[in-house]
Amino acid sequence: MTDERPDLPMLRASDADRERVAEALRDAVAEGRLDMEEFEERLEATYKARTYGELEPITRDLPVAGGAPAPVNMVKAPLPEGAVDWSSRIGGEPTSTWAAAVMSGFQRRGRWTVPRRFTAFTFWGGGELDLREADFADGEVVISCVAIMGGMNIVVPPGVEVVVRGMGIMGGFDHREEGVRGDPGAPRVVVNGFAFWGGVGVERKVTREEKQRLKEERRQEKLERKAGRPRGIEGRHDLRADRHERRHERHEERRERAWDRAEERRDRRERGDR
Repeated sequence: MTDERPDLPMLRASDADRERVAEALRDAVAEGRLDMEEFEERLEATYKARTYGELEPITRDLPVAGGAPAPVNMVKAPLPEGAVDWSSRIGGEPTSTWAAAVMSGFQRRGRWTVPRRFTAFTFWGGGELDLREADFADGEVVISCVAIMGGMNIVVPPGVEVVVRGMGIMGGFDHREEGVRGDPGAPRVVVNGFAFWGGVGVERKVTREEKQRLKEERRQEKLERKAGRPRGIEGRHDLRADRHERRHERHEERRERAWDRAEERRDRRERGDR
């Protein structure tokens, strides 16, 4: 049967997808199929990969048990833990339908219900709409933004499809999160409006609780993997691979801490704390 979804390689890869490819590379270097230089190059490409299309060539020439090439699975399997039940987050009465900031700021975050149409206006000010913990009044919500010499930032959770249709004059709308396929049953967020000497940003982020859960899950997987590794030549290869991986982890942790500190400073400023 012909695949009716030719855009599968453009789907965003998850941390679990990258980790599966990294594990295949570790097996290959332990078996002598890759030298350390090739291993480091491919491992770096793995952690930088954003889509399945970028991951697939990394293991194309490597076999798995049975002699077949090691494929990258292009079918998203639901996570047993941490998966979102979107049906429970769609429906209900909206919390608010508009927000405005004139030489000031506004914020909507935490548990709130996004209406079918939300209007946001800033003039010499700024605003933030954080949808990571929000419910949605309908399967598609429209956020209309008008930013005049001001700015707005919209934060969406993973799994939500984003469409941006705004127009900017000496300003702009952020289109980076467009083109990411939404989860089955997830809401669709349409951002439109007008920006003059201002901007509307859109970013995709997990909650801090989910970030911590994923970090602990990866740490536990690594501990279990290390406990089952053999000694000898293969063990030495594993040690060298571990050192490279630890350097990458330290870099990621430093970057995450910097983002967390920036968020905390921003929260304190919004609350008026020093």
